[in-house]
Amino acid sequence: MYRLLVVDDEFEIRNGLCKFFPWNEIGFDVVGQAENGKAALDFIYSNSVDVILCDVAMPVMTGLDLARELYSSKCKYRIVFLSGYKDFEFAQKALEYGAKNYILKSTNYNELIRVFSKVKAELDEERSHKKTNEKKANKSETEMNFNEKIISVIKNYVESNFREVTLEDLTNQVHMNPDYISKFFKQKTGQNFSDYLIEVRMKKAAELLDDIRYKTYEISDMVGYSNSFNFTRTFKNYYGMSPREYRNKKSGSQ
Repeated sequence: MYRLLVVDDEFEIRNGLCKFFPWNEIGFDVVGQAENGKAALDFIYSNSVDVILCDVAMPVMTGLDLARELYSSKCKYRIVFLSGYKDFEFAQKALEYGAKNYILKSTNYNELIRVFSKVKAELDEERSHKKTNEKKANKSETEMNFNEKIISVIKNYVESNFREVTLEDLTNQVHMNPDYISKFFKQKTGQNFSDYLIEVRMKKAAELLDDIRYKTYEISDMVGYSNSFNFTRTFKNYYGMSPREYRNKKSGSQ
């Protein structure tokens, strides 16, 4: 059911529309009545409303003034105007403020059914699109959370096992084959897995170089390089200086 507010300064018309028209049969529930635009505005700001059936000429605040106020405040409501006279110029102005239709008070029962059936169809379509978009958003969020979790597992494992870790080792952690792990990591982080492993090893090597107890070749082995020459070359490519130069710079030696 969509929530309908009926606004008209003539009690008989307002009451008759609310009580004797079969709104429930066409998908609407009358949630309130108002005798002018100001009272309608107060009701709208404190209650949930989907559609407004509104008289044109009313004291205090006209229907057009109400539509203008809602339009300027970016409030999106379906407004159907009800008038006792035919005014094409007004109808055009009403459309500028988001009015969906313009009905004469002398209109017959079938015209009300036609207009509000159309309004309901539009609301149904909007609701359907909204649900579809929400499902897509939830699916994307779930996928993103899953992807972030997988990347976190990979990174944590690498940081704990950087000395000997391989893509094959990670298959038991994330249940993916090695080739897919490599592609997945690149896709989600923008960094090659091999480059990330080098980054972790080099940062660990830099930490170890701060401790003068360790020789360069020992550090080389500790971070996963059995060949100290390869370690030195990789370290220099990463930091722009050799391990010895890095240690001397950190210690203030020349």
